[in-house]
Amino acid sequence: LSAVPSSPTPVPQPPLPSPPPTAAAQQLDELLADLCHMQSKLAAGGQGARVAAVPSLDNMLGSLTRDLQELGITATPAGVCSACHKPIAGKVLTALGKTWHPEHFTCTCCRQELGGRPFFEWSGQAYCEEDYHQAFSPRCAYCAGPIREKVLTALDKTWHPEHFFCAHCGKVFGDDGFHERSGKPYCRQDFLAMFAPKCQGCEHPVTDNYLSALQGVWHPECFVCAECLCGFAGGSFFELEGRPYCELHFHQRQGSICHGCGHPVTGRCITAAERKYHPEHFICTYCLGQLQKGTFREHGDKMYCQACHKKLFL
Repeated sequence: LSAVPSSPTPVPQPPLPSPPPTAAAQQLDELLADLCHMQSKLAAGGQGARVAAVPSLDNMLGSLTRDLQELGITATPAGVCSACHKPIAGKVLTALGKTWHPEHFTCTCCRQELGGRPFFEWSGQAYCEEDYHQAFSPRCAYCAGPIREKVLTALDKTWHPEHFFCAHCGKVFGDDGFHERSGKPYCRQDFLAMFAPKCQGCEHPVTDNYLSALQGVWHPECFVCAECLCGFAGGSFFELEGRPYCELHFHQRQGSICHGCGHPVTGRCITAAERKYHPEHFICTYCLGQLQKGTFREHGDKMYCQACHKKLFL
């Protein structure tokens, strides 16, 4: 017999016992078992089976919280949602001095989520930017749209600065400012052209000193004789067909100028050969004697007494 050397064979050791499961792991196993059991019940019932609605996530979390509390494990919520009034177990959003589920912090009008977006507050309510401006921002008197940034107040109304311009020409107002008429703004040029009284002489707007005469207004420099364009030094004038005249040109227009002296006839008048004369100027051209109606002769646009006419022309 020969001995065959060999290496030592290790002695088999019994397996080590598994560590006891933790309480959290045990709860997770039980939750998975419940879900598997529910799934098997749904499969056994078929498509036509009517089963109760699956509990909501909030109910499932509430049930799990109660189960953990029975095992001595306390789960503290992050807060209570101001919208649904339920505990917040996951992400929490803080706004308006309250806590919210992120998906429950929404615009009061359109209900869009506001998390991560700018929002506005009014009377404790949250609004998205668009709905806030539509509901509460001042309106432009020109376009009726909400004014989101700079606001201009004029004529007891609010305006977009770029929409406050002349109601007639559309130009933005300069250093001259604006004039108001029937609640609308106008630049100075258009306001005067459209609404200021017009001078009876030049028909341009009267803005400063003026005269009131002949049922109208006049620039002082425009109130002159319509014939010679001279002012009325004595302050008196004569009216003919709505226009002012000096005494001389008024009587010329009226045909009441003395043919003898060329001055107006304002008192007694003698009319001969379709011409007017002062009585003292109705004389014979040759002898300068006073003529009487019916006792004169006319020759070459001149008046003569009968004796001089006979001596000179017969």
